[in-house]
Amino acid sequence: MLKARKSCSTKYRTILIWVSSTFIFSFFFLMASRNTVTITTMTSQASEAVEDYSKQRTELYEKMSRDLHEHGAAFLAGGETSQSLSLSDLFTLNNGLVTPVLKVADPPVRANVLHLSPKFSHPISQIVKRVFLPHFDKAIWFQDENLYHFSMFHASHHLEPVSATAEECCCYNQVDLEASAVEEVARTSCPLKIRLERVVLTSTGVLLGCWQFINGTEPAIIRSKLKTALPRAPKNQLYNPVMLHTSFARVLGCPRVMDGCQSINTKAMHTSEDMLRFFHELVSQMNKELQGFEATVSEIWFVEEFDVLALALNGRIKSRKFHFKCLVT
Repeated sequence: MLKARKSCSTKYRTILIWVSSTFIFSFFFLMASRNTVTITTMTSQASEAVEDYSKQRTELYEKMSRDLHEHGAAFLAGGETSQSLSLSDLFTLNNGLVTPVLKVADPPVRANVLHLSPKFSHPISQIVKRVFLPHFDKAIWFQDENLYHFSMFHASHHLEPVSATAEECCCYNQVDLEASAVEEVARTSCPLKIRLERVVLTSTGVLLGCWQFINGTEPAIIRSKLKTALPRAPKNQLYNPVMLHTSFARVLGCPRVMDGCQSINTKAMHTSEDMLRFFHELVSQMNKELQGFEATVSEIWFVEEFDVLALALNGRIKSRKFHFKCLVT
């Protein structure tokens, strides 16, 4: 009788353990399935957002590529830059020699830029110079190949200055606080793999590399993070949120084959078919050699520019460099 009771007890215990195990397994399996669905949904939504940003970039670059044809080579008439500065504000051209005009930025501009490693910028610079230099002699300004960058977000710029003095914060300098905030953005962002979609020459004479995002942290998301991290920043930023571009060079004078065009004519020459065809052929050659070029961007720089457009004109800068660490918060 006692043996029967023990046998029955053991049987019930076995059944209880089996039922409990089955329940626990089913519960965690269900939770895992729900999490998988959630993660899949989030991944799908993120993928759709990235595709939308990429589409916006392509449309923007297409529009930029038409600028020269629609407005002519306005830079030959001393046109205005994209930052509301005239070319005479930036350069002097004497006897074919280009000299940057460095003007003190007060307060200093505080820019956040993605830096393109010399590993990638040097080969690009060599091709740019090989294609353009024979045609323009000295009437062209090349971006320093060690300072190729993608402008992302400004804590202060010359059109809407935001001061940052030590007195504004009792314990820390405001610039140090901004730099720390940018470092945190870098900590939670991943390196970007990018591809050169096209090269364009604008009506203001800027030769631009227009890039497309492949993977990592989407540029528009980095800008959004910076906007949150830097609440005192100018409301009006300088560039489209999805734009990913770097300046290769700035053309300032006539090509050798059309020497004297600036003194011979005005708008008629700058919009002439021969002139535009010449520039389009140069850009076409650039695209043949560089389109599809891939690079990886691993750093964001917080840069104080003590001269207006110091990064572009080799002026005075102080940079703080932060690596993307791709850490999850």
